[in-house]
Amino acid sequence: MSSDRELFEALPEQHAPAAAGRGGPRLRIPQRDQIDMHWAALDDMLDPDHPVRSVWRFVQGLDLTPLYDAIKAREGNPGHPPAAPQLMMALWLWATVEDVGSARRLDQLCREHLTYRWLCGGVSMNYHSLSDFYVAHCALLKKLLADGFAALVEQGLVAQETLAQDGLRVRASAGAASFRRRARLDELQAVAQRRVERLRAELEDDPGVASRRREAAQQRAARERVERIAAAQQRMRELEAERARREKTNKAQVAKQKEPRASTTDPDARVMKMADGGFRPAYNMQIVSDPSSQVIVAVDVETSGSDRGLARPALERLFAAGVRPSDYLVDGGFTKNEDIEWAHASGTRLWSPPAQSKHGTDPYAPREDDGPGVADWRKRMPSEIGKKMYRERAKAECPNAHARRMGLRRLTVRGKEKALTALLWFANAHNMMRTFALQRAAAAAA
Repeated sequence: MSSDRELFEALPEQHAPAAAGRGGPRLRIPQRDQIDMHWAALDDMLDPDHPVRSVWRFVQGLDLTPLYDAIKAREGNPGHPPAAPQLMMALWLWATVEDVGSARRLDQLCREHLTYRWLCGGVSMNYHSLSDFYVAHCALLKKLLADGFAALVEQGLVAQETLAQDGLRVRASAGAASFRRRARLDELQAVAQRRVERLRAELEDDPGVASRRREAAQQRAARERVERIAAAQQRMRELEAERARREKTNKAQVAKQKEPRASTTDPDARVMKMADGGFRPAYNMQIVSDPSSQVIVAVDVETSGSDRGLARPALERLFAAGVRPSDYLVDGGFTKNEDIEWAHASGTRLWSPPAQSKHGTDPYAPREDDGPGVADWRKRMPSEIGKKMYRERAKAECPNAHARRMGLRRLTVRGKEKALTALLWFANAHNMMRTFALQRAAAAAA
């Protein structure tokens, strides 16, 4: 048998000041050059009650048939197999819950974080595929949101008799300096077009392969800039048409406003007044929800900085989807007599405080030109029943707070369509978490 000296001679020598009257301290020192092996399945490493397991079960119950039908890699045919649509959906839903909006960040988490590694289950990811999936399925996300709400109604967890609408301004992925007036846009368009033509000529004359590739990349970037400026010019024409319409009814106010501008980075974005009082490029995101359960029913993205007049379009979309609430709650920014009258004729009572009056008159006093809907609104709102009903609207602010927590503070995508897709990801992720909470509450009550 080896002596103690031979047995422990590989251990590092420890030096520590000896205390008076006793021996030196015994310590455990890191040994980072030793070989260490762990044998464990990913499923064993994740806590059995981790909420991501519920997310995976939730995604398994979704109808993702359109995504599977679009896959080109089939048995018996060549082609690299893509990641399963269920996996991509689960990754982005969980990433949205955890305020991860970057495809590069999600790609990193799929390699380093246990929760995302468990979802992947050994399937490799790359940020290009993740980014493409995030913005490519707006129509499917709309359908999933509508189907999820209908399922909750069928289960008796959500009611659709009383709904509320609220606006949320989200910072756009565009700088304030990217907004240009018409004259400047025309100048930039001419310069960009000349650059595209010059690069095309250089590409045709250059015989070098490497140079041709570099020139092709530069030409592509120049061509994309031309397209963005052209989109900004189109947006400018829309803004000028809108200004002309407003000038017919309020010429004095329009005359005080500055010349309209459009962004060369994100033409759909518009400078709006934000919650902190500042003005920044943003989108006006509309969220319709059930106040009692806080489940989102429908969403939309507007480029107008005002909520006035947006209640009727939202109700029209709800009616088209078969959702007909008897009561509809909005804040004072939505109040418009024409919308109140139209909703009353459609069988929905619109609950909203009056707009601020400059004359100091009683906004609930009857007027000669009131229709039956507005007359009924003036009676309902100041009553005790009306006050109690309208207090329910405060609960509709909760989805907005959850949206901020889940990353809807500044968009990482550009364009109205992609902004709507980002909003739909949040709405589906939010409803997923509310579904878990409502089901737990129902089970506890049962």
